[in-house]
Amino acid sequence: MDEVFKALADSSRRQLLDRLYDSNGQTLSELCEHLVMTRQAVTKHLRLLERANLVVILWHGREKLHYLNPVPLRQISERWIDKHQRRIPRALSELEEGLEMIDLKKA
Repeated sequence: MDEVFKALADSSRRQLLDRLYDSNGQTLSELCEHLVMTRQAVTKHLRLLERANLVVILWHGREKLHYLNPVPLRQISERWIDKHQRRIPRALSELEEGLEMIDLKKA
């Protein structure tokens, strides 16, 4: 999971993931279109995303196609986001009770 967080830490890599989300199965040339980075920089970012298992490469003839792999993102969501989201109503209630106790002590 550390590799996934490291990969997501960079805005350029998040931009590449967004492009794959919008249109999955792109070639390197397609991914480079409309980006303000060199082809070599895109390749470097894609390698890191591949190591983090966020991008999967499939060959179609001589074309190398890049696909978004949503599984690691789902694992992060389940492990770090969903469990806290379920607790939000209780946490807000506990916060409200704590604030009320502080107000009562001041009074």
